[in-house]
Amino acid sequence: MSLTFKNGEICGINGKKYDSVTAIELISEKCNNYCIGRDIHVGDTIIGIKGRVGFEAGGPIVILKAHHLLEKHTLTKWQQYQKEQLSNFFGMHLHEGHFLDPVMRDIEAFLESSQKNVNGEVYVTLHPYRFELNGIKSNNDLMDNGFGSYGESNKKWTAEDAKGFIKIISNQNKIYHHVNKSK
Repeated sequence: MSLTFKNGEICGINGKKYDSVTAIELISEKCNNYCIGRDIHVGDTIIGIKGRVGFEAGGPIVILKAHHLLEKHTLTKWQQYQKEQLSNFFGMHLHEGHFLDPVMRDIEAFLESSQKNVNGEVYVTLHPYRFELNGIKSNNDLMDNGFGSYGESNKKWTAEDAKGFIKIISNQNKIYHHVNKSK
């Protein structure tokens, strides 16, 4: 099955366009046939006690994991990092009833902006009780072998460039250790 995303939003299944709600419902139906997405969540409540709830959410789980894989290919390292930090805070704030706090609009603006290049298809295989993410296809894919092969070779810099980069990037730690060596 292929899931299509545009600006980070699910918009198609197997080449056919759907609105987001319909896509979630259709994928959920398929996942239910494979018993995918059954789980128990344990979390903290706003009043300080633990809570536990059983749920079945195969469609949303598959979509979230597929979306995350597409983000790994289309967002920069720091976009991914900041999105993870902000989304954890946003989720906690939302769960605790702080939806009207202005910081929520600020975070929403960042999250929306971060999705403009999260476009493409994610290939998913459903199996009984599990699913596999098999890969992606995106015009915004940053994993381009034209720049190099991870752990093997590069095509855009020399060994001297790498030595210079190492010197520059380590400068802050050199200063820190120099200043704090006697303390």
